[in-house]
Amino acid sequence: MAQLNLHHLRLFRAVARDGTLTGAARGLNLSQSALSTQLRTLEATLGHDLFDRRGRGLVLTEAGRIALDHAEAIFRTADDLTATLAQAPGSRRVLRVGALSTLSRNFQIGFVGPLIGRADVEVVLRSGTQSDLLRGLEALTLDIVLSNLVPARDAGSPYLVHAISEQPVSLVGVPAGEGDAHNLSEMLTTEPLVLPTPESALRAAFDAMLDRLGVVPRIAAEADDMAMLRLLARSGSSLAVIPPIVVQDELASGMLVERARLEGITERFLAVTLRRRFPNPLVAEVLDAAAV
Repeated sequence: MAQLNLHHLRLFRAVARDGTLTGAARGLNLSQSALSTQLRTLEATLGHDLFDRRGRGLVLTEAGRIALDHAEAIFRTADDLTATLAQAPGSRRVLRVGALSTLSRNFQIGFVGPLIGRADVEVVLRSGTQSDLLRGLEALTLDIVLSNLVPARDAGSPYLVHAISEQPVSLVGVPAGEGDAHNLSEMLTTEPLVLPTPESALRAAFDAMLDRLGVVPRIAAEADDMAMLRLLARSGSSLAVIPPIVVQDELASGMLVERARLEGITERFLAVTLRRRFPNPLVAEVLDAAAV
């Protein structure tokens, strides 16, 4: 069997990503004819056509899609190796952490806390959407992603999902006044509530609880951001459905109190990593610390 030429495989990946020979050749600074010749050589080596021509574009065949999956894995491993071995022993190490932009800041700080201030470590924190963060994880620009959303996975997915914490959820607000309700059902029906948005797992669990209790709530506001839920709770006009960890400073000071614990409802905090041949050793450190 002919030996696979990784240069040809890299050219194939560029064409697959661009969808045209013309655009890929321009990006690679090659002539279109030279690029076409090297693609044909790769197809001959693999024994399969990798593209179908559709108009002026190229579409991957089934063999092409399989080849692209393997090419991405090969070059991801190569980038991983280069990045890992480029760090000289004893040099300052970097942990790049991505966090869902709506995630509790207190949770984020608690997670990276064991590394903050260490002379041999720099922590880089970035926030974004789940899809952007997972792309960063796959591109090796992030080492770990913090989220409360489980990424879609199948047998071929490269993600590892670590359950870091499962926090209780409460109705949180300013201390109750004389005329305020103290029974949970009364609070849910008479007090204005600030809720997570309907697409969140936390909201789904809360709505199921309302259905079991036969309660119709007074919804004052909805927010998909834990920081916004925290601010709305601090405003004193509503009760927020929120994990106490999000408002731990306000609870400690007495500005806010847990008016009722919502039994059976929790918020899961997750860390997502990638299956890597050469993982960043700091990832294991923070995961071990979080598990204590």
